[in-house]
Amino acid sequence: MSGIASRLGELPPRARRSITLDRGTEFAFFSTLKRDLGIDSWFCKPQAPWQKGSVENANGRLRRFLPRHTDLATVSERQLRAIGERIDATPRKCFGFRSPRGVLEEWPAEGGG
Repeated sequence: MSGIASRLGELPPRARRSITLDRGTEFAFFSTLKRDLGIDSWFCKPQAPWQKGSVENANGRLRRFLPRHTDLATVSERQLRAIGERIDATPRKCFGFRSPRGVLEEWPAEGGG
């Protein structure tokens, strides 16, 4: 959880009010997100993928670069960052064909509305 918390901590507070997680054991210490960053955590019901549409969408995007059963120990930090940057720069219909990075960059500063 510390890796997730450190990355989420880089976001403006308005962009990290809540997070929806899978029910995997890697999220066992989810309460640290609330304690350290004030983020509310939500869990999907088992066998209910429609409750985590964004997670499933992100997984599908990642699978384009990292097929299922990829040994992540063989993927460098540099490669992972490059994949993340490419995904963050890809336009999305839900953002009016702007990229997630572009939307975040356009967001007014804290207190700006």
